[in-house]
Amino acid sequence: MDLTDLPHGATIIGVKWIYKTKLNEHGEVDKYKARLVSKGYTQQHGVDYTKVFAPVVRMDTIRLVLALAAQKGWSLFQLDVKSAFLHGELNEEVYVEQPPDYIVKGEEKKVYHL
Repeated sequence: MDLTDLPHGATIIGVKWIYKTKLNEHGEVDKYKARLVSKGYTQQHGVDYTKVFAPVVRMDTIRLVLALAAQKGWSLFQLDVKSAFLHGELNEEVYVEQPPDYIVKGEEKKVYHL
């Protein structure tokens, strides 16, 4: 990720912070969580991206895998799907704005090239 000037004709994808407060079993604050997400609704097919991949599983498939695992004695593990695209490969030129409250002084007009 490099901080650079936005090339002519390129579009910029906005970002925003999502904040969550996690509570414990007594209803008291356990921890605060924050994550930076992109505003992907500004992209245009064929311009900012060429394909979309969103895996979806049917309940029949889950039942089948669970039945096979029980029958064969396999171990099962859970995966957090929120981070599934965290290490994806980009084939397109993608530019995102600097995160709010983390803008580099003197380079406010620059964007990040992913």
